Amino acid sequence: MCPRAAELGPTARRDLCDDCAALDRLSSVAADTMADDPRPYSVYLAYFGPGLTKVGITAAERGETRLVEQAAVCFSFLGRGPLMAARRTEASLGAALGIPDRVTAGAKRAARWALPPAAERAAELRALYEAVTGLPETLDRLPYALVDHAALFGLEPEPPRPAARITALAPGTSVTGTVRAAAGSDLYLDTPDGGLLLDSRLVSGWPLTTPAPGPRSTAPTAPVPRPEDVPEPLF
Repeated sequence: MCPRAAELGPTARRDLCDDCAALDRLSSVAADTMADDPRPYSVYLAYFGPGLTKVGITAAERGETRLVEQAAVCFSFLGRGPLMAARRTEASLGAALGIPDRVTAGAKRAARWALPPAAERAAELRALYEAVTGLPETLDRLPYALVDHAALFGLEPEPPRPAARITALAPGTSVTGTVRAAAGSDLYLDTPDGGLLLDSRLVSGWPLTTPAPGPRSTAPTAPVPRPEDVPEPLF
């Protein structure tokens, strides 16, 4: 229980207040506070859109779960070994290849508007994989094996292009729609008023029910701007 019994605000995206979230992070691989973790870790290369790639690590026992969680459109594992070797590889590759270890949610969403064909996605990731040299001796290199999540997320054959996004959830509001696609925490809903984007982290703690016929979403929204480099549809 939260020692301050803090109330989560309408825009909260975690089931913890800020203070509890900070304490929770004290036992986190991402915060480098678990250097003695004996589990093997996998280094991966992930693709989110043209020119939008990252390098990251995940516990080997989790398989591709971490990649699904962060909405990687496609990915390949690169190597496997002890945590600190994986962490050093993540840092050195990021510097050598000029790619980050994090990609913002906004950049991922924009890239989904117009994903290139699967063959182009695979080619860009393959080129990145082949550019990697000089892994630490303690890290076993894994063969290139592309995993593509576009169909799993519902981004094919046509990607969802919502007109608006939910900005907050508070008592007395509701969201009604049919899930068309789901990528990471983003849910793309079909509603009578058009496509709607819902960050499912906002839903934590709220009840889910079958709506009565006819109700519309009453939660506050904001327009979703069309990325500048996405062409207008012909029809």
